[in-house]
Amino acid sequence: MVLMELLWLVQVYEQSISAVCQLDWPKDRFLIQVLDDSDDESIQYLIKAEVSEWRQKGINIVYRHRLVRTGYKAGNLKSAMGCDYVKDYEFVAIFDADFQPNPDFLKTTVPHFKDNPNLGLVQARWAFVNKNENLLTRLQNINLSFHFEVEQQVNGVFLSFFGFNGTAGVWRIKALEESGGWLERTTVEDMDIAVRAHLNGWKFIFLNDVKVLCEVPESYEAYRKQQHRWHSGPMQLFRLCLPAIIKSKIPTWKKGNLILLFFLLRKLILPFYSFTLFCIILPLTMFIPEAELPVWVICYVPVFMSFLNILPAPKSFPFIVPYLLFENTMSVTKFNAMVSGLFQLGSSYEWVVTKKAGRSSESDLLAAVERESKTMNQPQILRGASESELSELTQLKEQKESAPAAKKKVNKIYRKELMLAFLLLTASVRSLLAAQGVHFYFLLFQGVTFLLVGLDLIGEQMS
Repeated sequence: MVLMELLWLVQVYEQSISAVCQLDWPKDRFLIQVLDDSDDESIQYLIKAEVSEWRQKGINIVYRHRLVRTGYKAGNLKSAMGCDYVKDYEFVAIFDADFQPNPDFLKTTVPHFKDNPNLGLVQARWAFVNKNENLLTRLQNINLSFHFEVEQQVNGVFLSFFGFNGTAGVWRIKALEESGGWLERTTVEDMDIAVRAHLNGWKFIFLNDVKVLCEVPESYEAYRKQQHRWHSGPMQLFRLCLPAIIKSKIPTWKKGNLILLFFLLRKLILPFYSFTLFCIILPLTMFIPEAELPVWVICYVPVFMSFLNILPAPKSFPFIVPYLLFENTMSVTKFNAMVSGLFQLGSSYEWVVTKKAGRSSESDLLAAVERESKTMNQPQILRGASESELSELTQLKEQKESAPAAKKKVNKIYRKELMLAFLLLTASVRSLLAAQGVHFYFLLFQGVTFLLVGLDLIGEQMS
């Protein structure tokens, strides 16, 4: 069974549904559920039309829209897994709205479950169609490449456990049910079910060579909201899971890995270290002339850590200095999110859908044009639909054709982030000069790089 969690991303629903419907698997042996949590009736009609068109082609696909939309994504998945026909299936593949699996996705993932009754999850890697779109997407690609190629792959090999990425994965339904199913208690339902399945003895496999196309946020506003959820949710989950981890029957060393490495190191210790060093201690040295920090603290250690993070994405080496500045600046957002989740403040319960542009690879675009031309030749695409739905759909298409081309949304310049990056750079230069340990040309290169970062953001604003 395949679940597609569409939410309201109307820009991407056609290409995502098309990719899933073209999975190379016996058509009588899998079901596609399209889960739409939007509250816009026009979007609902369009998605219904797309689903109906694929159903006419012999695809076993259903459209689901909840009347009571509680619990965000977890509530949507819980509702879908509660259907009576789910008992007829053994596995479930989950894809978010902007994900486009290759036709051989099921053939490269499902066979791993054979003769492996303790395997609960097979996770594929994400591949980004817009990683070179702008500076922000390039920097995100650095972080996510490290996450998949180092964190996920190493944990999968040595521990048979890692955090479920929420999409592009195949679950054994029995593992979901025995672990309590989807819960609505946090904004990181994927990490929640992964931890509970691990505590119940289920094993995971990460496939780095199986890639699913998707997007990273192209605007800073969307990226910042995403990072807030990704850092507040784990701390909120840590509070809830800590008693269960301590009482579980898994080995002590696995408990230590969950508490110290999986939760605390990456989601608490590192954001706290970056925030206190680069946003408090280092700027204070500007106002305390007597204070001097060693060069290795303000230069060599951060550069070395950034160098390690960038290794999985070698083509991104020219962006190592912008990456260093960007990550130190983002430590404010991550620290704020960490505190919000740890102390269960109001913002830790916010679940904002990450906006995507709906980009595709060149082959996907050609296929979309071909499908569109075929659709234009079909006067009726909704067999069995009511006349009111058909008339509404016709009106929507006419409005879409007559509407003027939408202007590209302009990203705001976040002045406080730019000012903070400038403050960090100034403090670093001052401390480095005081320590007399860095060549003038390195400082010049760092200053020019910061100027390029600012110009890139301003250029994106002006375009």
